[in-house]
Amino acid sequence: MADVQAFPCSISLSIPFPTPRLASIALSAISRPRRRPGSVLEVEYRATTNRMLRVATNSFMESLSLVLEVMEKMDVPALVPKTSDPLPLATAAVTGS
Repeated sequence: MADVQAFPCSISLSIPFPTPRLASIALSAISRPRRRPGSVLEVEYRATTNRMLRVATNSFMESLSLVLEVMEKMDVPALVPKTSDPLPLATAAVTGS
């Protein structure tokens, strides 16, 4: 409970990848997000203000964008689904005022 009072603003992100291998690569490249078994990365940030939360989230998303760009360049078919099923969208849950 003290954690919620000290850091009232938070965001939880779930980012799906086409394969567990790609999720594992992204996990290795980005520092310490939680990982759900399979192909979804999960990360949670807590901050004292919405501004600090936004800065942290933007930094994470820029890092993730770079990782995806490298994956695309180094492993061309990696981000193209093998089936016609679309990937689920990334989700976010934000709390705080």
